[in-house]
Amino acid sequence: MRGGPQVAGFMYHEVTDRPLESGFLRPGAVPYTLSRAAFARHLERFRAGSLAPELVTAIDFTSPARHLLLTFDDGGRSAVYVGDQLARLGWNGHFFVVTARIGEPTFLDPGEIRYLRSCGHLLGSHSHSHPDIFRDLPRTAMVEEWRVSRDILEQMLGEPCPVASLPGGDISPSAVASAGEAGLGFLFTSEPWLAPRLAGGCRLLGRYSVKAATSPERVQALSRFRGWRRAQLIRGLKVVARRSLPPLYRRYVRWTTSERSRAGAGPAKAW
Repeated sequence: MRGGPQVAGFMYHEVTDRPLESGFLRPGAVPYTLSRAAFARHLERFRAGSLAPELVTAIDFTSPARHLLLTFDDGGRSAVYVGDQLARLGWNGHFFVVTARIGEPTFLDPGEIRYLRSCGHLLGSHSHSHPDIFRDLPRTAMVEEWRVSRDILEQMLGEPCPVASLPGGDISPSAVASAGEAGLGFLFTSEPWLAPRLAGGCRLLGRYSVKAATSPERVQALSRFRGWRRAQLIRGLKVVARRSLPPLYRRYVRWTTSERSRAGAGPAKAW
């Protein structure tokens, strides 16, 4: 921890017993959807530790201390339930919103976004449209994704939006540079780093990607700063596999991001 903090960040998505009512309705979302009971077990393991979840904006990046952060991507409607569970424990979380989806039947509406902020949680950008492979965008398009999303959230909340998370975990030098160019101060990745990094005026923070199959014991060990090197090795092997077989990866992404039927869903809400 010389010269700076260690940050154990956890990335969740939907927490719901009704997966067709929250977030993206696509095959790739299924492995990342936790039941309420499973999430409760995770929270109990966090409570058993010595660190309480906090906000990235409260961290002193000059101090060699340890921190625990909980983040939730996509902005699905289950975020309200999650926010209430965290608030009940006196904890704050980070909720990253795909702003083009605001007001759609399975996503947060403006009132719910304001409610989460009123509970003390931090709302941030998960890009505007959640491109399937973010790193494939031209640099100007990346910057536009961030700027549009930030503008929407800032107008909605009446305050600056300094934080974002990369859609799909598609980190690249251009993606990182685009965040700084768009004025973001913090960018959460899907890389299981403990040590934050500074790039172009933007702090990069790692996260462990939690899935439905992630055990409470695994969460507890990671929250106590054990097992991160193994997680980073496994993540690195996956990244190498993706980039060594681009056509196969693109085919995989097309399948996992194909939207399922929204039968019975009403029209998007105006905001």
